[in-house]
Amino acid sequence: MPDNYFSESAVQYRIKTYQDYLKLPEGERWEIIDGQAYAMVAAPSWQHQQIVLELASTIHSYLKQKGNCQVYVAPFDVRLIDAGETEQNCCNVVQPDISVICDRTKLDDKGCLGAPDWIIEVVSPSHTSHDYVRKLNLYERFGVREYWIVNPDSRHILVYRLGEQGGYGAP
Repeated sequence: MPDNYFSESAVQYRIKTYQDYLKLPEGERWEIIDGQAYAMVAAPSWQHQQIVLELASTIHSYLKQKGNCQVYVAPFDVRLIDAGETEQNCCNVVQPDISVICDRTKLDDKGCLGAPDWIIEVVSPSHTSHDYVRKLNLYERFGVREYWIVNPDSRHILVYRLGEQGGYGAP
């Protein structure tokens, strides 16, 4: 992971929980995974944005006909709460590129509280391990039913689905 992905200002801000996250200055984008803050340091490339737009548009058109799921694009907060945590002290807040939520009770004015049904992340060259390892493990642990990792450079999409045992199998 490049040094610029984790920002020293996270220590300055003491970002460990959702309550800390809410106190950040407007315009700063962060994610918290297992109490560790990660700055989203640069705007995505035009290719990244084009892929997100195309996928989100296609998914939205399809879901509109089905009527029960909603698609959201970043920035959109997803708060994942471990047992024993409250919303305020939860240690996992992410902003997936695309989130699909079918249980509307998970939606509130702040985003999504609980695991979306489907998450898509478009890999940025500067932090591939964040999507391939850290987020993969997080989404599996919290029961995201389907997780896609889109790699524009290799032109591959890895699709992970929760199995009957509750874990992701091979992509």
